[in-house]
Amino acid sequence: MSNVDVIVADYGGLQADQEAFYKDLHQHPELSHQERRTAGQVAERLQEYGFAVQSGVGGTGVVGVLSNGSGPTVLLRADMDALPVREDTGAEYASTVTARDAGGQEVPVAHACGHDVHVSCLLGAGKLLADHRGQWNGTLITLFQPAEETGDGARGMVDDGLLGRIPAPDVALAQHVLPGVAGTVGTRPGPFLTEADSMKITVYGRGGHGSMPQNTVDPVVLAALIIVRLQTVVSREVAPGETAVLTVGSCQAGTKSNIIPDRAVLQLNLRSYSGQTRQRMMDAIQRMVRAECQASGSPQEPDCETFDSFPLTDNDQDTTSKVAAAFRAHFGDRAVEAGQQTASEDFSDVPRAAGIPYTYWAIGGTDPQAYRAAEKAGRIQDDIPANHSPKFLPVLQPTLRTGTEALVTAALAWLAPQSGS
Repeated sequence: MSNVDVIVADYGGLQADQEAFYKDLHQHPELSHQERRTAGQVAERLQEYGFAVQSGVGGTGVVGVLSNGSGPTVLLRADMDALPVREDTGAEYASTVTARDAGGQEVPVAHACGHDVHVSCLLGAGKLLADHRGQWNGTLITLFQPAEETGDGARGMVDDGLLGRIPAPDVALAQHVLPGVAGTVGTRPGPFLTEADSMKITVYGRGGHGSMPQNTVDPVVLAALIIVRLQTVVSREVAPGETAVLTVGSCQAGTKSNIIPDRAVLQLNLRSYSGQTRQRMMDAIQRMVRAECQASGSPQEPDCETFDSFPLTDNDQDTTSKVAAAFRAHFGDRAVEAGQQTASEDFSDVPRAAGIPYTYWAIGGTDPQAYRAAEKAGRIQDDIPANHSPKFLPVLQPTLRTGTEALVTAALAWLAPQSGS
């Protein structure tokens, strides 16, 4: 048996506890920068497994270090935060939690992106590796990161001195559960997840009575014209074949049907795989917004603010090849090639700051029969809930086992076995 096989053969001994932990975490989701309960439970378990634990890194981040002789140092990462989404899965362990967001608004909260899967799998992998130290050499770092959804959690940990608190890692590894056949793992070298930015644009009008529009500059009409115009950014400003996404996710203006307000606020999200494309989109957005404001006679220049920026996830070729080979050896034909995803992540801020290679892979979380039936009918987008959907809920197994085994397998591609084992 390989070292991986010896270690994961004991998965059955932790499965019941892992599933119970996952369900509890799913029922108690926490928003970005509020992951205190989750962080406390993670730290407690890592200490039980024998890790040296540091809590409160970057606010609510937790880091565990397990030293096991000489050898490479591998960093495994999981994100912990949930989303302001009202769960609609029908699961017996569904979330009914509400919380105050950063703006003080009470919102529903749910693990609609699968971070509860990530936390549970990394804890499971940590325990298996801690229980089988005779099968590997080196140092294992488990990093539980807050605030991935806001794009500043990884940077926050780095800015709080993360890299000075841990042994220098040689490689960083992470994963995400996505729609796909549960039990599969997908790798991809090169650009995998897009870089992304959100923008808040405030346009100004001149308010007045709805019965006298001639005395006003209507920011609602102005916002509507901008929204329509922005639909041409990808189709007319970006080269064909270059992946780009622009979404206007929010438009807010006014309080009453017969009052023309004095401003409107748009929130946009844009994504690409290229810094050049990103800049072209940003320039086009600002040019179009200013032009529409001028055409409408806006009394004030628009305000444009960028927030929630995410880096490009660009998987190192050699690192990805090494992980993919390890996955093929362990998972066989369940190890597949993943397609590019237009989702975004901030994980790469950590290895980029450390100057080390990294790779990030996908695990499937959809019931295999349901996924294949939807695929056969050409209805994946209609029938398979994606991340951030109120109905997104990975199947318990084999998702948790696959995610746990994937982390162990990838880590052992670096952590050399001890002589004579």
